[in-house]
Amino acid sequence: MQKRFCTAGTCIPEKNYMVDISGRIDRIIREYIEKGQYFTINRARQYGKTTTLYLLEKKLAGEYLVLSLSFEAADEYFQSLSSLAEGLVMDIGECLRRQNTEEKLVEEWFTPLSEKFPMRSLGMKISSLCRKSRKKVVLMIDEVDKSSDNQIFLSFLGLLREKYLRWQQGKDETFQSVILAGVYDVKTLKIKLHPEEETKYNSPWNVAADFVIDMSFTAEDIESMLEEYEADYHTGMDLATMSQLLYDYTSGYPFLVSKLCQLMDERIGAEQGILDKSAAWTKEGFLSAVKLLLKEPNTLFDDMTKKLLDYPKLREMLQNILFAGISYPFKRETPVIDLGVTFGFLTEKEGTVAVANRIFEIQMYDLFLSEMAVDSELYVEAAADRNQFIVSGMLQMDLVMKKFYEHYEEIYSENDQKFIEGNGRKLFLLYLKPIINGVGNYYIEARTRDNKRTDVVIDYRGKQFIIELKIWRGEEYNARGEAQIFEYLDFYKQDRGYLLSFNFNKNKKTGIRELEYQGKTILEVVV
Repeated sequence: MQKRFCTAGTCIPEKNYMVDISGRIDRIIREYIEKGQYFTINRARQYGKTTTLYLLEKKLAGEYLVLSLSFEAADEYFQSLSSLAEGLVMDIGECLRRQNTEEKLVEEWFTPLSEKFPMRSLGMKISSLCRKSRKKVVLMIDEVDKSSDNQIFLSFLGLLREKYLRWQQGKDETFQSVILAGVYDVKTLKIKLHPEEETKYNSPWNVAADFVIDMSFTAEDIESMLEEYEADYHTGMDLATMSQLLYDYTSGYPFLVSKLCQLMDERIGAEQGILDKSAAWTKEGFLSAVKLLLKEPNTLFDDMTKKLLDYPKLREMLQNILFAGISYPFKRETPVIDLGVTFGFLTEKEGTVAVANRIFEIQMYDLFLSEMAVDSELYVEAAADRNQFIVSGMLQMDLVMKKFYEHYEEIYSENDQKFIEGNGRKLFLLYLKPIINGVGNYYIEARTRDNKRTDVVIDYRGKQFIIELKIWRGEEYNARGEAQIFEYLDFYKQDRGYLLSFNFNKNKKTGIRELEYQGKTILEVVV
C-alpha cells in the first residue's frame, strides 16, 4: 500500500508517513505507566493526542490489558450517573472482548449494575476486574473534555480519585494507570455545576501527575519522516533544508507539519503539471504550499477564528503583540495567557509571550487585517494600484515603498501622532496585503518584534524582501537602525533592503533616499 501524509484522524505507521515517536511512547510507559501514574495529555487541537494514544495502546498490548475509550460521541452518557455507568460498562466490555479476555471475567463484568448506586457498583466491578486480571489494567479515554462541564463527569473523576487513593493505601485494586486526553487540563478546568452558579474551579483530578513530555516535532524529527518519503520517491530534495523550513514555519506543530508535506506531495507538483515530485520539494514549492494552506479553510483555522471571537481578551492581547509590539511577561497562571497556551496560539519565548508559530502569526495577521481593510483608504489605494507593482511575475518592492510614501503623505500626514505611533505597522501591512495577496506571504521576524522596530520579511515567488519598520527617535538612533539593517541583509543573504521610519518631530524631514555600504543598498523611506 502506498503511504500518504495524514492530516485527519489517527496516523497509522503502516499507512502514513509520520514522525517516529517511539522514543516518546517508551518514555511515557517508563516514567508514567510503570510508576502507576494517573495523568492528562492536554494539548491543542490536532496536536497528535489520538495518534499518541493509539501507538501507546499498541505498545502496551502485550504486557497490559488496555481499555481504550473515547468520549467523542458519548454525549448521552452524561445524562445521569446510571447512563454513564452503563455506557462505561458497555464500552469497557467491548475492549475486554476485543483483547480475548477470559470469558469468565467478561461475564462477570456484564453482571447488572445496582440501580440505586450505579457508580459505586461500577467501582466494585473495576476492583474485581483489576484483582482477577492476569495483566495490569490501563484505562485511556480520548476527547475527555467533551462533556467535562457537568456534575456527572465530576462524579466519575471522583470515583477514579477515590480508588486511586485507596489503592495507594493498599485498601483497593484499581487501574495501574489512567490517561485522559483532551484540549483542556482536567486538573484546572473551570467546572460549572449548576446554571445559577458562577463558574468555579472544582476538579477532583488533583491526584494526576503533570505530563511534561514535548509532543511537538523537532527539525530532526521532521527530517527522519522525510527520509522515508525520499526513499520512496527520490525527489532530490535537500532534506536538512526542507526539514528546517517546515520547522521554522510551524515550530513543530504536528498538524501543520503534516499538512504542508501533504500539500507539497499531492497538490503542488500536480498543479504545475509535473509528473515527478522534485519541483514541489524546493523552497519555492514549500512557499506555494504555505500559500495554499493559508488560503483554503481547514478545521484548525476555523477553530482559531471561533476562539478569537469567543475570547475578546485573548484577541486583544494577540493584536497588541502583533501590531503594537507590546511585550507581556509569560506567566501561565494568568488566565488569558493560560487560555492562549491551551489553544496552541501562544508560547513562551525568552520569558515573554509569543505567538506559537509563524503560520499562526500569518493567519492572524491576515484575519485581523481583512477585518480592518473594509474601512481603510490605504488598502483601497494599494488594491487599485496592484497591477503596476508586479512586472514579469515579480514584485517591484522599490515601487511599493515609493507609492506607500505618496499615499501615506496624502492620507495620514496630518493625523494624530499617537494614532500613527500605535498603528504605523498596521498601516504598512494593510497597504502590503492586497499587493502580495494570493501569491506572496510575509511574516514578522520574531527577534526584532517590539514597539520600537520590526523586521517584515516578504517571500514572493522564492525571493525575499527585508523591510525594517521603526519609529524615528533621532539621528543617532536612526544611524544605528541603518547599521542594523545592513547586518540583517548579511544574515538573509540579500544585497538590497528597505527601511521605513515614522517620524513625528514637528520639523521632520520626510522623503526617500538610498544608502550604500560594502556593496549593499538600502532604500530608506521617512514619513
